Amino acid sequence: MSPTPLRVGIIGASARTGWAQVSHVPAIQALDGITLEAVVTRREESAREAAAAFGARTWHTDPLAMIQDSAVDIVTVAVKVPDHRELVLAALETGKAVYCEAPLGSSPAETRMLAASAQSGHSVIGLQGRLNPAVRRAARIIAEGGVGRPLNARVVSTSSAFGAASISAYEYFEKEESGASLLTLTAGHTLDLVEALLGEITEVDARTETLWPHPRLLDTGGRTRREVPDHVDVLARTATGAIVTADVVGGVPPEDADFRFELRGTDGWLTLTGGTLYGVQGGDLSLASSVPFAAPDRPAAPATAASPALNVAELYACLVRDLRTGGRSAPDFAHARHNSGLMAAVSEAARSGRRWTSANS
Repeated sequence: MSPTPLRVGIIGASARTGWAQVSHVPAIQALDGITLEAVVTRREESAREAAAAFGARTWHTDPLAMIQDSAVDIVTVAVKVPDHRELVLAALETGKAVYCEAPLGSSPAETRMLAASAQSGHSVIGLQGRLNPAVRRAARIIAEGGVGRPLNARVVSTSSAFGAASISAYEYFEKEESGASLLTLTAGHTLDLVEALLGEITEVDARTETLWPHPRLLDTGGRTRREVPDHVDVLARTATGAIVTADVVGGVPPEDADFRFELRGTDGWLTLTGGTLYGVQGGDLSLASSVPFAAPDRPAAPATAASPALNVAELYACLVRDLRTGGRSAPDFAHARHNSGLMAAVSEAARSGRRWTSANS
């Protein structure tokens, strides 16, 4: 007999818009061993609508009430970054598993505090790109010496956000205090994937620029002030000794959004290509290499293969295994703390013009 499915409650599950609608909900619906129990939105009308659209058993307008609901086993926090702190802390206090979108906190200090609060429970951070089947296969090829000693990698990672225009609903992305920017989002996911492939980044030189300081708001006709970079260049060294150049580019037309990872080793080469308007974490990647390799594993939820739910489903599947077995294989809040610290290092290296090294951090 199969175990009783673990029940998820999603905070921020609108039926009309948002990341949860295109990723978390279809991922949960496509997986065995997990079910959508509850949804939370701010208004009763939208909460009822989401529950009906997604097949959730219950709906709430108060996230704290959902967090306390004994019928919920896993609390997913999929709201704006400034709202993470209160919700994550409340969920951790119940002892339930907590899945929070990245970045975890609106600052490195807040991230460290939240990570420290999660030490005794199961926590998951939404850095799901490293669990993509093609990425896992590529990491194995590299680790087993398939391309020899890694020499250098070139990375291009784009976003359709952070360009010359936006809309007022997304204006908070332009503000430094929100903690959600091209650096913490697109660059954060990109460098996490680099570390999954080539080991921890140990040295960083960087340059950040704000190319469009006053983007136009298409829905109002006005303009806003961008306080964060919309272009990030990183030159790094990893624990394997590989040199990595990463160009993280904002403002790319959705149809041109792409991701490219090109690795050269002493005995061959390897590439990962793909990309979507959601970023590298929001879709599948294609693996190619000069050396033979086994095909990537079948996705945990094959029905999600053409959607942003693909990698989110991998992360939920990993969490379910951990909860069933007592394992700790999913990227957790300690992992989020590391990623936040790395992004802070990139920012500081760009600001100061000095190289950051992990040995001196």
